[in-house]
Amino acid sequence: MESTGTVGIVLLAHGSRDLRWRAPVEAIARRVAERDPAVLVRCAYLELSQPDLHAAAADLVAAGAARIRVLPLFLGMGKHLREDLPRLLGELRARHPRVPVELARAVGEEPQVVDLLATLALAS
Repeated sequence: MESTGTVGIVLLAHGSRDLRWRAPVEAIARRVAERDPAVLVRCAYLELSQPDLHAAAADLVAAGAARIRVLPLFLGMGKHLREDLPRLLGELRARHPRVPVELARAVGEEPQVVDLLATLALAS
């Protein structure tokens, strides 16, 4: 991704009808904002919750994001990430052609996350 312009980050999670399910996702968004106040961050959900990816990205663009990074908060590359997300990203890029959109790897594919989860599993 280019190094100029305001960065917008979308934390993309699955979604749930249970509003309490959103709490960890929103906590991550707050932590991102605390660590770098210059970054714009929004939560988005693939289904069952709002806002969806398009709404979150539109909000970021309206807030001044010059580029967007989508971080899937998924442990692996299931159907949603293999099939649904590429289609959604294509639509997003068509709606905002002047705003580069980068897709990060699913968090479960990141070595730091795997190590942290192993550490938590072994904690007594």
